[in-house]
Amino acid sequence: MTIKEIAQLAGVSSAAVSRYFNGGYVSKEKREEIRRVIEETGYRPSVQARILRTKQANLVGVVAPKINSESISRVTEGIGQVLAKRGYQMLLAITDNQPEKEVEYMELFENYPVDGIILIGTVLTRQHRKILKEAKVPIVVIGQETKDASCIYHDDYGAAKELAKELAKFNVEKIAYIGVTREDKAAGMAREDGFRAGLESEGKNLCEHRFRQAEFTMDSGYEQAADLLAQESDIDIISCATDTIAAGAIEAILELGQNLSKKIRVTGFGDNQFLKAVSGGITTVHFAYKTSGIKGAELLLEIVEGGTTVPVNVKLGYEIIGLDWSNQTK
Repeated sequence: MTIKEIAQLAGVSSAAVSRYFNGGYVSKEKREEIRRVIEETGYRPSVQARILRTKQANLVGVVAPKINSESISRVTEGIGQVLAKRGYQMLLAITDNQPEKEVEYMELFENYPVDGIILIGTVLTRQHRKILKEAKVPIVVIGQETKDASCIYHDDYGAAKELAKELAKFNVEKIAYIGVTREDKAAGMAREDGFRAGLESEGKNLCEHRFRQAEFTMDSGYEQAADLLAQESDIDIISCATDTIAAGAIEAILELGQNLSKKIRVTGFGDNQFLKAVSGGITTVHFAYKTSGIKGAELLLEIVEGGTTVPVNVKLGYEIIGLDWSNQTK
């Protein structure tokens, strides 16, 4: 069925039907007739035809490392909220934390075509930087700072430094840290470096035998915490690069509890609501993940619709919560 046939059935002009599909002015009476015919016939306008006509697909490709993550789901919720409000649809690709798949999906989306791409970034490789610079469509990165594209990122270094300074003020000496790969500049490098700097500013150091590196999973957090406790059971604090890792560390502490000389505090990053519900809450860093998704989508559409070419870098703040340890004294 064509627009001309829809117009004939509705008793209106083809121009009126075209304006209806493109959001232009159509009188209430004509709009109702067009809508009635569309519902009765099940007509769906051709996406390809719309692209040829408007030079815009109203599609945005979103590349995410995983979906079973509360922080990522908050980011995608923010993205989806903006896109829906502005008449765009989201094509979501999940990469299972595999950087090479991120590049593959960005290349796929670029040639689909979509109007723009949002990359929820983890590890930015040389291949990532190349496509960020050379892509035929706008790309916005969320979660990582980069000079190769517009980006929305969090103050991971500042948050980790402040957290470590606060922890160092408590009457404790043995502080451990479970980080992640430093190839992840935000969750890995920035958080670890900030944490070390915060301790040093208070006259303390992170001893290397109290440092471990985990994967982004609860199981890995459990394994690394268990290894720490096997070597030194009287650790005061285990600080983790993510709340997911922290959940694994808590499980290890609970299982080995009868062999521990005192209660161990665990801290994380992410303010995971499920962990809060089952544990009563831990000391953690709250990032505005949904806000980053909202701002990332708004920034991308500003580039798509406004033709902005100057890269924009936006750093978001943070909040440390759960520092009131009633049985600790500063």
